[in-house]
Amino acid sequence: MVDSGNARGVRPRYLVLLLLILTLLAAVGCTANNAAAGEETTESQEVTVTQATRTPTVPVMPSPTATPVPVFSGARAMEDVENQMAFGPRPTGSEASVLTGDYILSELVAAGWETDTQPFEYQGVQARNLIGRSPSGESSHVYILGAHYDTRRRADQDSNSPDAPVPGANDGASGVAVLLELARVIDLSAVDGSVWLVFFDAEDNGHLDGWDWIIGSRRFAERLDFQPEYVIVVDMIGDADQNIYLEANSDPALQDHIWKIAAQLGYADYFIPEVQHSMLDDHTPFLEKGITAVDIIDFDYPYWHTTADTADKVSAESLERVGRTLETLLESGGTYEPAVAE
Repeated sequence: MVDSGNARGVRPRYLVLLLLILTLLAAVGCTANNAAAGEETTESQEVTVTQATRTPTVPVMPSPTATPVPVFSGARAMEDVENQMAFGPRPTGSEASVLTGDYILSELVAAGWETDTQPFEYQGVQARNLIGRSPSGESSHVYILGAHYDTRRRADQDSNSPDAPVPGANDGASGVAVLLELARVIDLSAVDGSVWLVFFDAEDNGHLDGWDWIIGSRRFAERLDFQPEYVIVVDMIGDADQNIYLEANSDPALQDHIWKIAAQLGYADYFIPEVQHSMLDDHTPFLEKGITAVDIIDFDYPYWHTTADTADKVSAESLERVGRTLETLLESGGTYEPAVAE
C-alpha cells in the first residue's frame, strides 16, 4: 500500500521537474534552429561574395597567325634555273624554247600576273617575246625588268666542243629565274606604278649563221609606244663566283642607286662600283631610244658560250643577292633621283 498523503506531496515536484525539462528542451531547440539559420545565412553570404568578386571567364582566342611577308628566295629561284635546264638547250625556234616560254608564262599566271606574247619572225625562224604585267592597273609610271630566255646554239668559245649547244644555266636561265621569283614576292602595293617583266627571245645567237644579237629586245623597243621610267636588264647574274661591275653604257644615276641599295643590304663585295665592261646587250635598244636603262651583268664568267655553262656553276646565293636588291628597289617605290644635267 502507498501512503496517499506522501503521493500528493511528491506530484508537484515531478511537475516542476517536468516543466524544467521541457523548458530546457525548448531552449536547446531554439538554439539549434538559430544555429541552423545562422549557418544558412553564412553560406548564402559566402556564395554571394564569391559570385560578386569572381572575374568572368573570357575565352582566350588564339592570336591570328600573321601572313608571312614573302621575300626573294634564292633557293626557289635556283629551282627555276633547274626547271629550265630540264628542257635542254633552248635556242630560238626550238621545241625546248617553246616549252621554256610556256613554263615562264604559266609561272607568271600562277603568281597573278597578266601575260602577253609578242611573236615575230627572224631569218625564217619563229620567235616570241613574253610579257608579264603587274595587276595593279594603269599607271603613268612603268618600270621594266628584262632578261633573255634563249640560249646559244653553238658553243663557239669551247675549244673541245665548239659545235655543241650551250646549256645556258647562267647565260639565260639565271636572269629568267630572278624575274620569276620577283613575280612571286614583290609587294606591288609598295610600287609607285606598274611593273613589267619582259623575257626577250633571240638575244644570244649573234655572229652565227648570219644572225645578229639582241633581236628580241630590238623588236620590243621598236613597238614600245610609251616612255617607261627605266629598263633594267639582268644577264649572267647567277655565277657562283659573283662579281658584278658597273657596265659602261648604262645610266650612271640609276646604276649608282642600285649599287647603293646592294651595299645597304650587305652585298658591297659583289656589286662593285667600278666600270669593268662595255656591253652590247638587251639594254642597248632602249638607250638608243633615249630611255634610261641599266645592264646588271657579271661578264667575268669563264664558262661563257661553252658547254660548261651548267647549273653547278650557278648559286642560289648569287641569285638572291640580285633578286633582293631589285625587290628592295621596287618596294621602295621604284623611283630614284635622276642625274641633273649641268
